[in-house]
Amino acid sequence: MRLCRFEHEAKIQIGFYDEDFVIPVAAASDHTGIEIEDSSDLIAHLPGGSLRETVEAIQARLANNMDEELSELRLDTEAVKLLVPNPSPSKLLLLAGNYAKHIEEGGGRASERNRTFPYVFMKPPGTTLTNPGDPIRIPEVSPDHVDWELELGVIIGKQCKGVSEADALNYVAGYTVINDISDRKFQPNSEREERAKDGFFDWLHGKWHDTFCPMGPCVLPANECDDPQDLHLTLKVNGEVEQDGSTSEMVFPVAAIVEFISSFVTLEPGDIISTGTTAGVGAAKNKYLKAGDDVHAEIQHIGVLRNPVA
Repeated sequence: MRLCRFEHEAKIQIGFYDEDFVIPVAAASDHTGIEIEDSSDLIAHLPGGSLRETVEAIQARLANNMDEELSELRLDTEAVKLLVPNPSPSKLLLLAGNYAKHIEEGGGRASERNRTFPYVFMKPPGTTLTNPGDPIRIPEVSPDHVDWELELGVIIGKQCKGVSEADALNYVAGYTVINDISDRKFQPNSEREERAKDGFFDWLHGKWHDTFCPMGPCVLPANECDDPQDLHLTLKVNGEVEQDGSTSEMVFPVAAIVEFISSFVTLEPGDIISTGTTAGVGAAKNKYLKAGDDVHAEIQHIGVLRNPVA
């Protein structure tokens, strides 16, 4: 069962997630008679976490209940405030150019996997991570070229360093939806003296604006995901499909990404890796986000991440 982090009646809780309702884990614990530590740490409830066995025992007991038996446990999703699954990861890592179709729509040519390596950059998690339902804010300093990028988010469950691709998925706790918002033409200081690397840093700084990494609405536990390379991706702006692809298109699959990053960086529980985007970004169509837009980023078997634009 998918899990989410949410706020209800001024308390942050963990819940079993459905599009229409949430069942608080604490309420499910009382209902099933299986005691669980009261914790708002979603990572502890996922594979590799200290509470995972208890969570699985509770959800197995719930599966034997009829809908009418569970109705009193359910909170309507509109009655709760869905939150970012992990608001304070030690690292928020993202990939650039990991889908051949996205590279090609930008005028580039995708290299074969064995002739290249993943491009990884970072965002400041404290100011970019944005809850489901909260607005993506157009930056006043550069308002005209703000773009969307639907991506599969990978949450690390166990510390790993130097893991092999064959073993890498054993260190993944779960999968979520990320929208890597990008300011395509951010250029600080219009009077600047041009330097050789300005273009790279303009691109990088254009990823860093506040609210530029919505994430959620829930997490699909890794041991309940048959294949992270077989998930359909759909992003809509105001109901119109802009991105329509699959995680099968990745140049570097999830396991290879974890192997690469862990070869030189220790990955810790709760770290987040966003795995790149498919074709259909606004820059390829000269179409950008504006105040009043409504963005729905959906990944099959995980859910729909909804954010307005302000």
